[in-house]
Amino acid sequence: MPTSNGYVLDESPARLGELAPVPRTERGDRAALGRRLARDGYLWLRGALDPDLVHRFRRFYLERLAPTGVWDGPGDRARLRQVLFGEVVPSPEYQAFCAQPAVREWYRWFLGGEPHLHRRKIIRHVKPGERGVGLATQAHYDLVYLRDGTDQVLSSWIPLGDCPLRRGGLVYLEGSHHHYLARERAGTSRHPAASITADLPALADELDARWLVADYAAGDMVVHTAYTVHAALDNVDTEVRLSTDIRYQRLDQPADRRWRNDWHADDGL
Repeated sequence: MPTSNGYVLDESPARLGELAPVPRTERGDRAALGRRLARDGYLWLRGALDPDLVHRFRRFYLERLAPTGVWDGPGDRARLRQVLFGEVVPSPEYQAFCAQPAVREWYRWFLGGEPHLHRRKIIRHVKPGERGVGLATQAHYDLVYLRDGTDQVLSSWIPLGDCPLRRGGLVYLEGSHHHYLARERAGTSRHPAASITADLPALADELDARWLVADYAAGDMVVHTAYTVHAALDNVDTEVRLSTDIRYQRLDQPADRRWRNDWHADDGL
């Protein structure tokens, strides 16, 4: 029974479904992918990346943070912040992973122009059993954090290693991008940068929609629009859930200036 921030998701067919991967027959058809993204708000690209590269970066992350003691318990929180934000986030290894040809060239092809990778890139780890409001990513759509640039910015969520349902991957609220795009255009959306709610079942009831779940594998990448509502499940597995969130857009479109610096917990976003 999937949960998020301790809330139990409604497993009825009207409230829970499966994320749909892009069929192989569409993977090389840019127009078909554009139509699918407009319709569904996401593209689940199975096997988009080399799994060996994914596992290599996962090992790099786990090994760099190991001296902080985080994998054995609470660890040294000050040392953890120092290593994460001072060594891992600005590292050439992380930059190379996020700008690897399989990602950058896909965006160049899909966007039809030179791509721009936002420097503010986020890595998240959730250990088994970490539960409670605020530990899993709450329901939100990315535009509320990116209002000073184009709304055509696209997010890539990349699981860093296999991420079965029990490990707490991302879930998407079906059709939510249509609802929030309409609200944005009508001027009825909240403008402070904030999540919508931690109560995923209540939001599904409010929008009469399903949360879409999936078992992800190393090498997968999910691309979603700035209006698509997503959240994370709790990690009830035995392994660390590790993932990264990165944003790409066309270089010739306006970019949010606040995303020109490395990610830090105190950056105000």
